[in-house]
Amino acid sequence: MEIEFRSLEDIELRVGEGEDGTFEGRACQYGVVDSYGTTFHQRAFRKGLKGTYALLFMHSPHQPVGTFTAEERDDGLYISGRYDDTAAGRDARTMARSGSAGELSVGFVRTDLPDWSKLAEMSDEDREAALANIKGARLVEVSQITARMAAVPGSKLKTVRSALGDLYAEVDAPTIADRIREEQGRRAAETDRHMQERARRAALLKLTTVGGA
Repeated sequence: MEIEFRSLEDIELRVGEGEDGTFEGRACQYGVVDSYGTTFHQRAFRKGLKGTYALLFMHSPHQPVGTFTAEERDDGLYISGRYDDTAAGRDARTMARSGSAGELSVGFVRTDLPDWSKLAEMSDEDREAALANIKGARLVEVSQITARMAAVPGSKLKTVRSALGDLYAEVDAPTIADRIREEQGRRAAETDRHMQERARRAALLKLTTVGGA
């Protein structure tokens, strides 16, 4: 599984005015193209929203700052929750209020793609379309991130792809793109070997025919 992260440029985390430590915000917007050229479609998370999730800080699994529940609406994925009554939770709340870390970023695993070997068999155009349109995903976490790290039109939460380390996957585990390139290279090498073998057999047959004549 390849965990990806997305955030938008115009979505701010909203913190409750009281002392109960509540917050809410839109973690993902539908129908906009992000900085990676991908677009979330409506109900992309329809199969994966269950129970309570951890609100992390900067996608660090070692720094949870609260918990939340999530729901899909017509325009995106919304969250609401409460900060932990810990030093990290109180700090995150303070930074959200000041605006120094008032943005969100969603961590997810895609569930709408065929096996990578089948992706490798697609035409370049069909494969690019499949990778660019996110129609199914499983929510892993949402993170509060520092200001101006966003990279997606329509939200203030941006992409940080490598922050999770090896908690959810091997550090050097190949991505889907890596696997596709590897499969295409293997197939190209196999085709080249077949062509070389045909050429060798044709040359051998020619020599045998000439010798027999």
